[in-house]
Amino acid sequence: MKSSGKKDVAASIAAPPAKARPMLRHLRRTIRAAAPKAEEEISYGIPYYGYKGRLIYFAAFKHHVSLYVMGRARRKFAKELKPYKTSKATYQFPLGSAIPVTLVKKLVSDRVKENEASAAKK
Repeated sequence: MKSSGKKDVAASIAAPPAKARPMLRHLRRTIRAAAPKAEEEISYGIPYYGYKGRLIYFAAFKHHVSLYVMGRARRKFAKELKPYKTSKATYQFPLGSAIPVTLVKKLVSDRVKENEASAAKK
């Protein structure tokens, strides 16, 4: 279940409550800056970014915005992710809180490198 395009991601960001939208827009800008070659798509009803495989997802909920981290990045940056509420590969940021931009960039950059290395092996 996948649809592509910036229009779909923009619509997905515009739909949640007003308090979540600035956080989602900030995440989008941060992810795009860290992975400029990544493609924006909608998968499982939420935005995700792919570059030589899946990089990262994000979504808004009633009380928080979630970031879904794939691969080894969540283990590699476990210490930095520790302050955030987690659920398996999901990190939650309460609505109205600051997005940890530097950390998100590290996570995405690491995922890009991981996917590139994996693609080179094939």
